[in-house]
Amino acid sequence: MDTTNPINANARAFSADLDIRITDSSLRDGSHHKRHQFTREDIVSVVGALDGAGVPVIEVTHGDGLGGGSFNYGFGRTNEQELIKAAAETAKNAKIAFLSLPGVGIKDDILAARDNGGQICRIATHCTEADVSIQHFGYAREIGLETVGFLMMSHTQPPEVLAKQARIMADAGCQCVYIVDSAGALVMEQVSDRVSALVAELSGDAQVGFHGHENLDVGVGNSIMAIRAGAQQIDGSTRRFGAGAGNTPVEALVGVCDKLGITTGVDFFKMADAAEDVVAPMMPSECLVNRDAMMLGYAGCYSSFLKHAQQHARRYEVKTADILLRAGERGLIGGQEDQLIDIALELQREGRLESA
Repeated sequence: MDTTNPINANARAFSADLDIRITDSSLRDGSHHKRHQFTREDIVSVVGALDGAGVPVIEVTHGDGLGGGSFNYGFGRTNEQELIKAAAETAKNAKIAFLSLPGVGIKDDILAARDNGGQICRIATHCTEADVSIQHFGYAREIGLETVGFLMMSHTQPPEVLAKQARIMADAGCQCVYIVDSAGALVMEQVSDRVSALVAELSGDAQVGFHGHENLDVGVGNSIMAIRAGAQQIDGSTRRFGAGAGNTPVEALVGVCDKLGITTGVDFFKMADAAEDVVAPMMPSECLVNRDAMMLGYAGCYSSFLKHAQQHARRYEVKTADILLRAGERGLIGGQEDQLIDIALELQREGRLESA
């Protein structure tokens, strides 16, 4: 790898002391579960606990990234730039990351996030649309941010397709490309095969990461498979605080890594305390592997659809699971939340016809 090339200058191991770097997404992915109602006080308490436990990266934004507050996604209670600033002011050692989706967040949002203390810009696209992120990576690197790329809904494409998309991101300046299991649909070798393909394609030009969901209850196992396949960055959320059944629980992942001799730099006991004493009390409910959440993983449906589908199911008196199954069959992706209403209405009509 040519580290003299500014595009690849930081595409190398981030620490000689760590085997992997964990990013906690409780304050971004967890925003979906909390319906984007985080307060400044929430941010300060969680960041303080996670930073104290040694979590190296903490992600903070609206669940759908910078500028995500909308009628389609749901409006945030607190301006996300204020949340990023509060996180950066609280963290003593952890880096603050933020998410941006091309077409949702804009250039000014990224600059403001940096000015408010964000250090890592994570750009997310659908896994076949990496080309829409090229300008974003270039700009983020230009203003001094570390960059991460998300290939969302990675279960929908084979390893070789994902590898080509990862190459587009890396060539644009992305320093770590993630396999993102947005639906929690991947299981075991399906994860390692995809991670291995990216590792082989990028050949050190960028790191590889994995972002899992617990919808089929294999988040920790999938993350270990990713690590063994060469992933150097792993996402999770404390107490599974995320969309659907939540993300890989960081406290459990750290415990498993300790037992396997994988160095994370995170204190297991302090993470367990943070999960129980700080994060759990602010969650509206536990993130459970229940019927609806399992349907997300089984059908391959975007995890953040869960709350929307539950709302429409109540309104139109249909089953949430049926909405999610049909959304999965149609291959809906993030940004198509409005189509869940159409599906609910279809199911309502079909139910009336059957009972007529």
